[in-house]
Amino acid sequence: MYTVLIVEDDPMVAMINEQYVTKNEHFTVIGRCRNGQEALDFLSKKTADLVILDVYMPYMDGVELLKQIRNKHIPTEAIMVTAANDTATLEDTMHLGVIDYLVKPFAYERFQVALEKYTVKKNTLKDSPVLDQQCIDRIISNSSPSQEKDFPKGIQEKTLNLIMETLDSDGSWLDGDTIAKAAGLSSVTVRRYMNYLVKSGTVTEDINYGTGGRPRMLYKKKTD
Repeated sequence: MYTVLIVEDDPMVAMINEQYVTKNEHFTVIGRCRNGQEALDFLSKKTADLVILDVYMPYMDGVELLKQIRNKHIPTEAIMVTAANDTATLEDTMHLGVIDYLVKPFAYERFQVALEKYTVKKNTLKDSPVLDQQCIDRIISNSSPSQEKDFPKGIQEKTLNLIMETLDSDGSWLDGDTIAKAAGLSSVTVRRYMNYLVKSGTVTEDINYGTGGRPRMLYKKKTD
């Protein structure tokens, strides 16, 4: 399991970041810091595999913290989660080797994509002590073989798998709101994915007219 340090001065955003991290079974949060200096002190005593890092913070901002991490050769990777959307900040952090860059407000699915990029890099390096061109391309592009499937625009395999796991775990007819709540996704996102799954023949749909109000669409995974 990978350890994560969250560096964010907004308590609400820090809490959301932690919730999103802990929904991924491969990650655990070991600390939360309110500014770059506090995070640097933390990293001088403990090791974190990954830092979820804001830019705009008091005492020491995220870019300066990232520079200090690199200068001190602290073995941690970083994902930026920030309101900073200017070109200069993006270029600075990219030069400092961030795994990904998310601009607030961000969707749960996009956050999970960022974590997936980290795991792809780490797993590729761990499994391939000698790298061929395919492995190097995978690291540079932050993609895994499973991500190379041709999904339509707006469809991410990780989110697709999350929805399919929800359907598998129940086995009965489920409406979109129930799937959304169980998977931690928005109803709009679930509706988009269910349309794709129905068209692809993976899921079958039905209409429930017995709700006493507006009919609800019901979904169930097709069985052989």
